[in-house]
Amino acid sequence: MTENFSEEKQREYTRDGSVDLKGNPILRSKKGGWTACYFVVVYEIFERMAYYGITSNLVLYLTRKLHQGTVASANNVTNWVGTGFLTPILGAYIADAHLGRYWTFVISSAIYLLGMCLLTATVSIPSLRPPPCNQNNLANCKPASKLQVGVFFAALYTLALATGGTKPNISTIGADQFDEFDKKERSHKISFFNWWNFSIFLGTLFANVILVYVQDNVGWSLGYGLPTIGLAISLVVFFAGTPFYRHKLPQGSPFTKMARVLLAALRKWRVSLPEDSAELYELDIEEYAQRGKFRIHSTNSLRFLNKAAIKAGRNSPWMLCTVTQVEETKQMLKMIPILIAMFIPAAMIAQVNTLFVKQGTTLNRHTLAMLISIVVYDRYLTKIMRSWTKNPRGISLLQRIGVGLSLHIVIMLVASIVERRRLRFARDHGVFQSGETVPLTIFTLLPQYALMGVSDAFLIVGKSEFFYDQAPESMKSLGTSYSLVTYGIGNFLSSVLLGGISKFTKRGGRHGWILDNLNASHLDYYYALLSALSVFNLVFFVFVSKLYVYKAELYESNEEPMKDIGKGYDEESEI
Repeated sequence: MTENFSEEKQREYTRDGSVDLKGNPILRSKKGGWTACYFVVVYEIFERMAYYGITSNLVLYLTRKLHQGTVASANNVTNWVGTGFLTPILGAYIADAHLGRYWTFVISSAIYLLGMCLLTATVSIPSLRPPPCNQNNLANCKPASKLQVGVFFAALYTLALATGGTKPNISTIGADQFDEFDKKERSHKISFFNWWNFSIFLGTLFANVILVYVQDNVGWSLGYGLPTIGLAISLVVFFAGTPFYRHKLPQGSPFTKMARVLLAALRKWRVSLPEDSAELYELDIEEYAQRGKFRIHSTNSLRFLNKAAIKAGRNSPWMLCTVTQVEETKQMLKMIPILIAMFIPAAMIAQVNTLFVKQGTTLNRHTLAMLISIVVYDRYLTKIMRSWTKNPRGISLLQRIGVGLSLHIVIMLVASIVERRRLRFARDHGVFQSGETVPLTIFTLLPQYALMGVSDAFLIVGKSEFFYDQAPESMKSLGTSYSLVTYGIGNFLSSVLLGGISKFTKRGGRHGWILDNLNASHLDYYYALLSALSVFNLVFFVFVSKLYVYKAELYESNEEPMKDIGKGYDEESEI
């Protein structure tokens, strides 16, 4: 590119530091945008079909085929799901620090497909399956051998490891296709998260309607084989879109950056901060522009950390950090209270794939409500609220999450009432002790599933966008992993709650709330307890939300410097 590179020509290139796979700058008209996102969204439909084809009915496979009890099978599901949502921390680190999002995803997806093939083999090969047992009393069934259990769970945890590299990076890859410095693309990114989650629940709906039916009525071999084929198709779709993707270069370990800031601030805790933040250490803005990175101005939030940028003592990376490094660390730390507030709702969501299923249905209908709610929210409610609040999103991200949390209270109260009615029918029809089917239609459970779907349209979409949006540019994968980690902790919390309540309520020879025979259990009490926990969690969330300060938008603070982002590149380099 010549020195007379015009400003108009520069604007044809993306200004957010995105490049192609060879490291060349991106012409906005050639790559990214919705064209690239279509491949990512279609991938997610098939991948979610594969994942929920396993998850949705897993608790029933563990009880019916591996002959595990209610508490053991539910906890095994939540422990596995929890692990799968904690490994994204590792995947985010590898992507942000070393391989980048695309290559981390490619390697992880190969492991993912391997795990799905192994899982399909465990339910198809006779020697890897325990003998069938049709008795209601699991104690009379021959338990699965150590080899059968070991191979099955090895396959499951291979999937958990693989999702650590796919989950935090695939949605981030999709969001990266929109340039934050272009007004039109910025508005599309806001809409992307709604349609991203729409694709997730479209795949989930197919899994819960079609695949669950196949597993129950045709066989587990085909029921797991179809998700494996679906995953293979999703990968073909994703790789077909490679020529259209924009990429972000890895920018170093986010954990190392944060550790340096914290240590540098602690080492200089006795040093007084200057009155003028301009005296703090920072690189020239041109250096950021040339590297395709972003400079962040100093703020007064978590002011103690500003001491890491005081020019005092040695100039080593562990003694002196830039203002931008300090502010990036602040952004990640400020989100932790919101992160904590997401643990309880994630534990509520865990009930959908465990106790809600065990209540009497393998047909999860909450996804249909979710799909309708997302379309209504994106196409209508957002526009109405935007005209009223002047917020481009209609309502703020934290307000959207708050609506979802409020609905969780109602969901668990409804679930408790519905379960009380189901138990009454069990007593009235003499199936209280036998554990046989209660003569109630599946639609008895529809209210709690439908409400969960509406809640997800607010909570899940708002949460995923919040942690991506509020993370610094160099730590987007880590920010996305924050959202996923909430599910991991929530599922482990669900295991602790379920196991603890089960043991506690059996003390002293009492009957217990959660038994293998749900007709003799008291899940209504358990759901009421979860509703109470949701109330306390909502109060905590409102408190930390009042204290939270949104980060400054980079397209405002870096508008001028980013004009030179394309310098040094030829117009021909994109060909």
